[in-house]
Amino acid sequence: MTNIILCGGSGTRLWPISRTLMPKQFVKLFDDKSLFQLTVERNSKLCKSSFIVSNSEQYFLALDQLEELNIENNRYLLEPIGRNTAPAIALACMQLDYDEIVLVTPSDHLIKDEKEYEKVLKKAKEFASENKLVTFGITPTFAETGFGYIETVNEFDVKAFHEKPNFEIATSYLKAGNYYWNSGMFCFKAGVFLDELKNYSPEIYETSKIAFENATNTNNLIRIKHEDMANIPEDSIDYAVMEKSNIVKVIPSNISWSDVGSFDSLYEELPKDENNNTINENHIAIDSKNNLVYGSERKIATVDIEDLIIIDSGDALLISKKGSSQKVKKVVEKLKESNSQLHNIHLTGYRPWGSYTVLEESNGYKIKRIEVKPGKRLSLQKHFHRSEHWIVVSGTATVTVGDEKRLVRPNESTYIKAGELHRLENEGKIPVVLIEAQVGEYTGEDDIVRVEDDFERSMN
Repeated sequence: MTNIILCGGSGTRLWPISRTLMPKQFVKLFDDKSLFQLTVERNSKLCKSSFIVSNSEQYFLALDQLEELNIENNRYLLEPIGRNTAPAIALACMQLDYDEIVLVTPSDHLIKDEKEYEKVLKKAKEFASENKLVTFGITPTFAETGFGYIETVNEFDVKAFHEKPNFEIATSYLKAGNYYWNSGMFCFKAGVFLDELKNYSPEIYETSKIAFENATNTNNLIRIKHEDMANIPEDSIDYAVMEKSNIVKVIPSNISWSDVGSFDSLYEELPKDENNNTINENHIAIDSKNNLVYGSERKIATVDIEDLIIIDSGDALLISKKGSSQKVKKVVEKLKESNSQLHNIHLTGYRPWGSYTVLEESNGYKIKRIEVKPGKRLSLQKHFHRSEHWIVVSGTATVTVGDEKRLVRPNESTYIKAGELHRLENEGKIPVVLIEAQVGEYTGEDDIVRVEDDFERSMN
């Protein structure tokens, strides 16, 4: 069985923890592990390999986090743009044998009852072996209005799929006992799914097939071309196949599942102290209880407050009543309207070569801390609107500026004029750490022209 892991989504309801370039599935929220890592660990016990579907930014995050787990035998499919789950799953299945059973899972869900999970998967495999499409219905614990529901008959048979209900309808579903939350997890033979997709959504199937045939496919890495991906109609697996097919089965699953889709649901999953505040060594609580307090950079003191969500990410502060955290996505919408980058990236950005942290920024300049991993190098690049000063703090950097290549050691510096071709690399055994001062009329991250890149990122 192959685990297809879907890494799409930016988790806007968990802003400012989750952002476009570091979405919630890669943030280490639980025992210094991310939801993505927990997904891989959980499913690698039951599946022979992982097939990760992501964009290029998420690809490098996934590589780093899999390296931490020492898990190999992975395949990757990179989408230049997202077209929802039906095309993503179809493209991955086209790489597999017809009879290969796949387990399709999001990368951002939490499952705590792994013994029951194993039982559920065993039953799903049985149905999949009989050429059924299997979905997993989560046993509801309250009248949730943020999930779709699956109505069942005779335990495993699907009667109907239902959109997100209002509270009154959700309450009636809960009382009825034969309605389950739609988990977004699936199990089936790769070929059987593609047959059903071709039958019920032929345009998605045909355009996905063209995109797959035109893709670059080397070393367990499939890169779909932008134009081909754009030609695929956007649709979910539910709309495209599951709600239309007559071979669908549902497995009722009581597996302690959460999609960690809001701060309210995150609060429920985190460990708490005697006053039901989430445990945080930076939190000083005076007569405060039932609060979610998240932040690691500064002390957070609360006095006489309860039932609040307080999220401090260094460059942004969110304060919300518990029960209102679904509205956080409206904050993200406001940020986008104002052309802010706060929805997009953290102060610390992760790259395939290492990371950078913005220390200070104002009109005309930006100061960063840059860390380059041993054996890695940045792209050969230039900038039109800024000059850069590099001061090495630790390690030895190999610096290329124009035609000159030299070593820069701790407490030494170099200068790169605007428009000058340059590269930074670490040929040593320890990380290179440097301070970068950018000076110019524009210091945005998109002022970069790549001439050569080890990681095959865009050359513009």
